[in-house]
Amino acid sequence: MPTLLFNKPYGVLSQFTDGDGRPGLKRFVPVPGVYAAGRLDHDSEGLLVLTDEPGLVARISDPRSKIAKTYLVQVEGLVDDAALAKLTGGLRLNDGPARARAARIIAEPALWPRDPPVRFRKSIPTSWLELELDEGRNRQVRRMTAAVGLPTLRLVRWTIGPWSLDGIGPGERREVELPPELRGVRAAAKRSLPPTTELKRARGPRPPGRGKPPRARR
Repeated sequence: MPTLLFNKPYGVLSQFTDGDGRPGLKRFVPVPGVYAAGRLDHDSEGLLVLTDEPGLVARISDPRSKIAKTYLVQVEGLVDDAALAKLTGGLRLNDGPARARAARIIAEPALWPRDPPVRFRKSIPTSWLELELDEGRNRQVRRMTAAVGLPTLRLVRWTIGPWSLDGIGPGERREVELPPELRGVRAAAKRSLPPTTELKRARGPRPPGRGKPPRARR
């Protein structure tokens, strides 16, 4: 069975069933036998990898695999160099240290409208960040931005290893074949292109890209 890439909408659970009647993956993915390799919180959006391969589920879900994941994050407040340095240099969260592999300020990406929309306060500006992490602890991105004084307003996961959300709308899915490096022994996925126009980068050069990024709003 091909691997599925799914764009999870806001408010949808990263599981197929829920005893409280909340919307889950079954509403959007009527495909038996597949499971989400990793999770997103119900109030986060973006890429989920669905597969029937237990080895791939374990590979993506296990933080020891160090598979890169890229997030587009709208935060409350203005981001400065000091905040970027803290995000990439390391923070102490209540469950241990955390750091982003890369962090940059980006222009507002041309994403789909969120339902419900983000609530804005006219007196407080917002900014967009692109964060690359190689682990995915519970609400880690939100806790990291809060630790540097930038509460998260909207969170979209754009890439997982070699896969990108490019061209997949909210609630849509796409079938893909496993790349060679993830066949057989399920080797670690390669890093993928951060998906938005770079304005400022905290660490290192940008690697060669794989996917077409969303164009920034003007």
